[in-house]
Amino acid sequence: MIAVVDYGMGNLHSVRNAFELIGADVTVTRDPEEIRAAERIVLPGVGAFGECVKNLEAAGLREVLQEVVLERGTPFLGICLGMQVLATTGEEFGVHRGLGWVPGVVRRFQGTDLRVPHVGWNEIEPRVESPLFRGLGHAPCFYFVHSYHFVVDDPRVVAATCDYGGPFTAAILYRNMFATQFHPEKSQEAGLRLLENFLDWEPVC
Repeated sequence: MIAVVDYGMGNLHSVRNAFELIGADVTVTRDPEEIRAAERIVLPGVGAFGECVKNLEAAGLREVLQEVVLERGTPFLGICLGMQVLATTGEEFGVHRGLGWVPGVVRRFQGTDLRVPHVGWNEIEPRVESPLFRGLGHAPCFYFVHSYHFVVDDPRVVAATCDYGGPFTAAILYRNMFATQFHPEKSQEAGLRLLENFLDWEPVC
């Protein structure tokens, strides 16, 4: 069973619908026991970094997620804000403390020639050999909607990049954690293939 974590932010139903399209057993939940029992965890998100952390803590989910993802090693997928909140800090509307699972900072796109937010379809460039990218080709297209991007401390965790006024982190892969800045649930065939790959993925922690 896949648990899509409900903390009051994010496109929960489109994520659930995408997993159901590929035949997954999925539930949207904020119940700690359902999260503990899940075989895979998905953390989606749309909105502001600080509110995300605040909502996770208010719902008592920060500790539960740390238990199942960091301590137990349950496979984890973060989507958009669900990737950014893994950082040490985020700079959206002030400086806010993130989960701190992947060291780095989330910063706003800079550049007078850039339209922010970054919205639309863009190619990504996978940077690692991983079954998560199986069947996607060398430059698959995914759908993005974001104004901030994750600047990681260790470039080795960058699984894919995208170019928007320069390269930025489009996906990270660290131990049992995979996360994407783009929205696989909105990315049609490529997105569904990525979700299928996540279902089959057996991380080496």
